[in-house]
Amino acid sequence: MNICRTKKQLKLAVKQAASQGKSIGFVPTMGYLHDGHASLLRAAREENDVVVLSIFVNPMQFGPNEDLERYPRDEERDLALAASCSTDIVFLPTVEEMYPSKPLTSITVRSVTERLCGASRPGHFDGVGLVVSKLFHLVQPDRAYFGMKDAQQVAVIEQMVLDLDMNVEIVPCPIVREPDGLALSSRNVYLSPAHRTEAAVLSQSLGELAQALNVSSSMTGAQCVALITNKIKETSGEIDYVELLEYPSLRTVAMHIPLDRVLSGQRFIVALAVKFGSTRLIDNALFHVEEVIERV
Repeated sequence: MNICRTKKQLKLAVKQAASQGKSIGFVPTMGYLHDGHASLLRAAREENDVVVLSIFVNPMQFGPNEDLERYPRDEERDLALAASCSTDIVFLPTVEEMYPSKPLTSITVRSVTERLCGASRPGHFDGVGLVVSKLFHLVQPDRAYFGMKDAQQVAVIEQMVLDLDMNVEIVPCPIVREPDGLALSSRNVYLSPAHRTEAAVLSQSLGELAQALNVSSSMTGAQCVALITNKIKETSGEIDYVELLEYPSLRTVAMHIPLDRVLSGQRFIVALAVKFGSTRLIDNALFHVEEVIERV
């Protein structure tokens, strides 16, 4: 496994692979890897000749009162997981290496960033767009793999790639969950035992909604949101948002009209963000109006 700590080393490594006609699959992460990341690496391994992993806690996507400094890091553990997934190249830059000077360029994807985490975390997706664009230019991947736990991030990156004619295929991958349904996240380590138990309500409430929609797609958006909200309110969780939107456009939906009248044949997302103690967790599920098509 080739560990690159500078952009020069990385560019040389991927240039050698590309010169041999090898396809490149790329998994960008912020580290503290778990089985969700491993699933992305395995998918990249199956579909490409060379797998590149980046591990970089990007300060540009954290707000002034967010958890940048305490975000979990464990390089040795991350490298062991990367090796177990047969990763070929790992890019491990410092902040100074990625941003030798304050960036004067920004990438803003409008509309799809104006709701959900984009509304709760102003500037977050500008930072995501900048770092992902930089990484795509450095790695020049054929395919890049992203988990659908952050479905909004996937939508933002897909829009950026489309608008800027980036020569990379974005591959969304299913959410990987704990046995009780909690979506895997590097931030789960922050949860107290009591909050960890309560956090399972996120996936449980989405599951109850899926069952309800299988019975009747004539529910309104407001009824869907109320079902989720009421379930979460049975815990100590502090709701940031529970929203039902079209996907991937993230356009708003008429909330008091039956879904089968306003979204017939279309895909929509129910997305939520909830704080348990000081830990903010996100989850979501994608649906068709007629039937549940996937839990992501």
